[in-house]
Amino acid sequence: MIVTKDGNTITADIHEMRVAEAKKALERFISSADKNVTEIMVIHGYSGGQALKNMVRNKLSHPRIERKILSMNHGETTLLIKGDRSR
Repeated sequence: MIVTKDGNTITADIHEMRVAEAKKALERFISSADKNVTEIMVIHGYSGGQALKNMVRNKLSHPRIERKILSMNHGETTLLIKGDRSR
């Protein structure tokens, strides 16, 4: 998984990963993400198959995920993350 950070937004690219591997990596990543992170943009692709996209959009769950935003770009999904917004 390739991760980049820009302010309170993190981009996680899970291209080329297997579904189970990507799901575990994202769950661990969300658990350990800084409390100031407000969103994680997951780049999963779709032209090489739908498995990663379906996992992120339909099967990925975590207590810190507030909601999922389905992009007009079918290759990415944004996860709004619950965090410490009192700062």
